[in-house]
Order: sequence, then C-alpha cells, then structure tokens
Amino acid sequence: MAERVQGKGVKPAAEIVITGIRQCLTMRVPGGGPGAGGPLARDNQENPEIIRDAAVAVVGERLAYVGPASGLPSAVRTGPEALHIDAAGGVVLPGFVDPHTHLLFGGWRPAEFEQRLAGDSYQDILAAGGGILSTVAATRETSEEELVEIGRRRLQRMLVGGTTTVEAKSGYGLSLVDEAKLLRTVRRLAATEAVDIVATLLPAHAVPAEHRGDRRAYLRVVEEMIATLADRAEFVDAFCEEGAFSVDECRRILELGAQYGLRGKLHADQLGNSEGAELAAAMGAISADHLDYVSTGGIAALARAGVVAVLLPSVPLYVGSRRQAPANKLIATGVPVALATDFNPGTSPVESMGRIVALGCMLMRMTPAAALVAATRNAAYAIGRGDLVGTLEEGKLADLQLYDVDDYRMLPYRFGEIAPSLVIKRGRAVAGTREPLATDPD
Repeated sequence: MAERVQGKGVKPAAEIVITGIRQCLTMRVPGGGPGAGGPLARDNQENPEIIRDAAVAVVGERLAYVGPASGLPSAVRTGPEALHIDAAGGVVLPGFVDPHTHLLFGGWRPAEFEQRLAGDSYQDILAAGGGILSTVAATRETSEEELVEIGRRRLQRMLVGGTTTVEAKSGYGLSLVDEAKLLRTVRRLAATEAVDIVATLLPAHAVPAEHRGDRRAYLRVVEEMIATLADRAEFVDAFCEEGAFSVDECRRILELGAQYGLRGKLHADQLGNSEGAELAAAMGAISADHLDYVSTGGIAALARAGVVAVLLPSVPLYVGSRRQAPANKLIATGVPVALATDFNPGTSPVESMGRIVALGCMLMRMTPAAALVAATRNAAYAIGRGDLVGTLEEGKLADLQLYDVDDYRMLPYRFGEIAPSLVIKRGRAVAGTREPLATDPD
C-alpha cells in the first residue's frame, strides 16, 4: 500500500485544498466493504463511492484527505499558505490511467483508413505488407531524438485530457536494436514528462519482413530481446492471434519473460477466438487485452484467475467490425474490466481516454460509473499501479482531475468533448483550462 503522508495523530499542513466539490468519485468501495482492495467487478464496478459536498487536501505528492467537506478541519490544517481551489459545484475524479498504448512510432497510416472504408480487412492489409509492418519500417527510420519529441507531444495532449499514467509498449522495432531504441525513448520520457509511464516489451507483435521466410529464426530473436531488454520493462506482451503468434508460441514468450522478471500481458481474442483468454488465465497474466471474441469458457477462466480484461472499444470501430468485447458479461461474471485507447497509427489513432469512456458506454453499453472505474481504478491494476493511483484515497498519489460540470455522467454524454478544467499530477497542477488561483479560505 502507498506510504501514508502523516503519522498517527499528526495533523499535516495542506498545500492544496479543493472544496465546493459536488461529486467526488473516489472509486473506492462504499463503506470499505468486500472488494475494498484490488480491481472492481460485479456490483462494485457499477457502484463506486461518490461523496457529495466533498473536499480534497494534498500534502506533497500525496492525498492527505478525501471526504465530506465537514470533516476537513479535523483532518488537516488549511492555513492561508495553502492553495485553495473552489470547485464551484464541479466533479472530481482520479486521473485517467491508460493501460494499453503503442505510444511510440513513426508515421501514420491514413491510406489504410481509406482502404478499410472500401472493404479491405485488417488481415488483407497485413498480408499485403501494410499494417504493423509498414509502421515498423517507418519507426526504424525515425531517430531516437525524433521519437522523444513525438512522444513528448503525445503525452502532453493526453495530460490535457486528464490522463496522468500511461502504459507504453514497444513492438514497432521488431529487432534488438530498434526495440532497445523504443525502450530507451520510454525511459527518457519517463524521466522528463509529468505523465507516469509504465514500459511493456512487445517483441511478438508481428514477424518482420526480413524473417517472413523463417519464422523460427524470428522467435529466436524474440528470445534474445527478452533476455537482453528485460531490465528496461515491467511487462512482456504478445499478439496471440491467427496470422500473428500461436498459443504455444505466446506461452513460451510469457514463460521466458517470467524467468527474467517480466509479468505477462496478452493481446487476446481480437480477431477470432484464439483461446488467448484461457492462456492469459493459465499464465497468471496481469491483463488480457481486446477480447472481442472471448468465449464463455475464457471469461470464466479470467474470473477464476483474477486477470483484468482491458477492453479497447475504438479498435472495432476503426476496423469496421460490429463485434465489441462483452463488457457487461465480463463484469457480471466477476472479471474486472478496464478501458484503454490502444493508441496506435493503424487501428486506433485515439489519444483521449475521455472519448474511450464514451465509447465504452455507447458501444459496449457500460454504465457511466462502470466505464469511469474502468478508466481509473481497474486500469491502474492492469499495469500494476493500483497501490499508487486510480482511486482517491489518503496516502495515494495526488493524481486527480476537476471538471466544471455538476454531474459525472456529462463526461460520456458529451463524448469526451469536455476537458478537465484542472489536472493535478503528484500534487502539482499540470494542465487545465482554469488557473488554479488561490481563493480566500474564509
């Protein structure tokens, strides 16, 4: 659990105090009942705690108080030296956590967008040398310095939209040299940008052009990448799909990753029932992502294993599929559901988690509350950050966003068009349309 900001009996001096909050979505379980720790599923995902007439206080990088405004004076000292922010009847919730992105790549693929509109499938485009392979070629040609600048701009746009933590996959290098370049870039961005970044090694994204005639040779390269680059990532991922990598190949990749200290994630059941969900469950993966074609047996396996389902509603929309992952069935069965952008140049050039929340509601029929839990608390657990972010609780990082609306349901209702008026990351105001000016505490 996150380190507490105060010792027992000590009343800290708040540095930021937010009052006038009409709805504070803490993403906690009301009353601290069953499921108080870990990701949420079933009724808990549908009904997170909402505190009305709330206040929030920050000390350093951490939350010192989250609760009814009436309890603030007994919890912290709020002198004139603190930054006092009047939410003016607005909504406060945790910063968005995006648990599945392909943040770094060179070039875009607008021609493929037009091809799909004309009826070409994802598999058709990939078989013709497009798709992932075209981005691999462009990324290899992009220098590390260019990638740093590209990533910086993307992260700044995400931050303005309320995203404060991001998972970033490699996977567009597909050689030891180029995957190392991508992971170095992730590390450099993590050291300089306000957004926290979690690195995932994705060596099994596709078989690159130079190995198309010798698949076994590329699998040996994958093994070399895991052995060499494991200390630069936290997770290892693989694309388990017909035309990509088989269940047996992905099992070997996750097993090898585990030997080097990398926990598994899996692209699973995106284009068909690849039994990727069952593999993710059997391997104890932290998440199974996509799941558009997950089977009933796969859902049950994920629930038993406690694997987070990371759903990506923008992808079927972009590829012209009417098949969305069964979000509500997953939740009802006991699988914690997270949402993510899958930001990438081919099948989801979407940076906004606010729009993903809206798509989760409109395309997957999730309730607004369940979708917001999916974009915060459950997303944090999908990348191993649930002890730090994703909920508003004393002792956790002060990552939060303020919206100038009086009802949280306005956010998906307006399709992510409403930007946060203030984004606070690790106790520091980093983005927003309002100036966090001090107000008279009286």
